[in-house]
Amino acid sequence: MDASETARTIRFTLNGRPVTTTVESHLDLVDLLRRLDHFGARESCGQGLCGCCTVLVDGVAMSGCLTLAQLVDGRRVDAVEGLDRGGALSPVQQAFIDEGAFQCGFCTPGFVLMTHQLLERNPNPSEGEIRDFLAGNLCRCAAYPEIIRAVKSAASRMRASAAA
Repeated sequence: MDASETARTIRFTLNGRPVTTTVESHLDLVDLLRRLDHFGARESCGQGLCGCCTVLVDGVAMSGCLTLAQLVDGRRVDAVEGLDRGGALSPVQQAFIDEGAFQCGFCTPGFVLMTHQLLERNPNPSEGEIRDFLAGNLCRCAAYPEIIRAVKSAASRMRASAAA
């Protein structure tokens, strides 16, 4: 059986834009995103343990390395590249920059997407809630204090924006 016999066409929304593409049955979502010139989600552990490959599928964080591409057929996928609005960084992205919440940057897209999901669910999380929510993401450079500050900063910015 060759790849053409196991390929299927899928349609989904990626960062607000419709996508129609053909995928092989074994293709994971990270590799599909790379085909579509989205490089923020990165495969690191290949086991869904590090968070580097995080994407949002219908608003829920998923490990892109463990999600078969064909499973996003008919769904909404948001990658880190889609968080900006009209060229302006999202409050979460800006807070990560302002707080220096990265060193090498490899894990940053996953942390940014998880923070985005957390703040949609809980606009004023405690430090313990932040730590619990981000526990599935690993930073090998150990920028954790800065990441916590960035999440708190983003939460504050988003609350202030909502109140205005």
